[in-house]
Amino acid sequence: MSESPSGLRERKRQRTYQAISDAAVTLFLAKGFDAVSVSEIADAAEVSKPTLFRYFPAKEDMALHRFADHEDEAARVVAARAAGTTPLDALEAHFLAGLDARDPVTGLCDDPDVLTFHRLLYGTPSLVARLHSYTARSEEALAARLAGAADGAAGVRAALTARLAAGQIVTTQRVLALENWRRVSLGASAESCLATACEDAVHGFALLRAGLAPYA
Repeated sequence: MSESPSGLRERKRQRTYQAISDAAVTLFLAKGFDAVSVSEIADAAEVSKPTLFRYFPAKEDMALHRFADHEDEAARVVAARAAGTTPLDALEAHFLAGLDARDPVTGLCDDPDVLTFHRLLYGTPSLVARLHSYTARSEEALAARLAGAADGAAGVRAALTARLAAGQIVTTQRVLALENWRRVSLGASAESCLATACEDAVHGFALLRAGLAPYA
């Protein structure tokens, strides 16, 4: 069966997103974020500037496109958890699995290309600032899932409880990832940091359970 026109258009759209992002990141790593113009990125990606801005409203978004698939990751983990598994148990298991797999999003990855990208990200103030918008969307998606998953949090404050919980969970994961990246960026191998990273994650989620009983 042939693919529908709408399916082909979406595949082409995603390829264009990726091509622009890849071209931009290559230039950012070679010259520095602030030294690269939008015109250079458009030329490298072989698209016009109007086309480029239809896909990415800001230059920062071209670098952070690598995080796009992770925006609703926590929400998807909660939605896909097995029956009888609490949201926090599912999220902790997912984070620990990411550490074991050296997933770059956990910060525990010593691949040279990943380290170079993370140095660009955390060393560029405008990228760090833009990353907050991705974090906010991640919190919103997770809060929407948690709103229907609480035990004993029904009532007028159910939505607020879910938003507060999502903020704490996403922040905990971000801090854990940043701690892992700092260790690796100082020269430690991901393998040598694994045990500590796992202990930190278990500690972080234990703290969450202490304050987020409806989800634990």
